[in-house]
Amino acid sequence: MVKTKLQPLPESKNEIINVFAQKVGDTGSPEVQVALLTFKITRLSEHLEGNKKDNHSRRGLLKVIAKRRRILNYLQKLDETRYKELIKKLGLKK
Repeated sequence: MVKTKLQPLPESKNEIINVFAQKVGDTGSPEVQVALLTFKITRLSEHLEGNKKDNHSRRGLLKVIAKRRRILNYLQKLDETRYKELIKKLGLKK
């Protein structure tokens, strides 16, 4: 197994939470959830580039992408400005 620089480490997860949290101790806001899912999507995408036949991970990736999309749709309905700021910070399309 090859380790990449985006290997899941508690420090990186905590850093993501600290950057996107709305207040101290916030781990459940849509911004934090989308940021963590984006981190997971990035890692899975890198894995699939080297392991093209890993269909189990591909299915997991599609499930994570769908979950992120649902949370983004919720945030867009909740507050358009927060949605646009998050999209801009993460560099996502739409």
